Amino acid sequence: MIAYRAYRGGAVPPREDVIALYLANKWSSGRKPDQLMAALAGSDHVIAAYDGDRLVGLANALSDGHLVVYYPHLLVHPEAHGKGIGRELMARMRARYPSIHQHILVSVPDAVEFYRRAGFSIAENHAPMWIYDGDDG
Repeated sequence: MIAYRAYRGGAVPPREDVIALYLANKWSSGRKPDQLMAALAGSDHVIAAYDGDRLVGLANALSDGHLVVYYPHLLVHPEAHGKGIGRELMARMRARYPSIHQHILVSVPDAVEFYRRAGFSIAENHAPMWIYDGDDG
């Protein structure tokens, strides 16, 4: 059974577990462990999914607390895909911000349908823009 744990106030899951999850997903931030852990610690909210003692999913959010929430990361270990973990992580994140009227994320093409099912839509007449220094995007 999957258990979910919320983290706030700079608390985060154990470093070695986080790095293993990011590397399993081939995310470049897994190769920047100090920056990754600092980023998660600076998040407004982090939710982790555990299968026993194993970290199998994680999501984080940044918010101004009034108008906007941004979801930088939502990832599930490849061996745990298709079990509803990502859906539950996103549902818990959205429930954390019920009065926020703008929920934002950047999706890779393969995840667009997942996010549509979670209630997101492509922002028509808007273009995602970024300055990116990774090698996985």
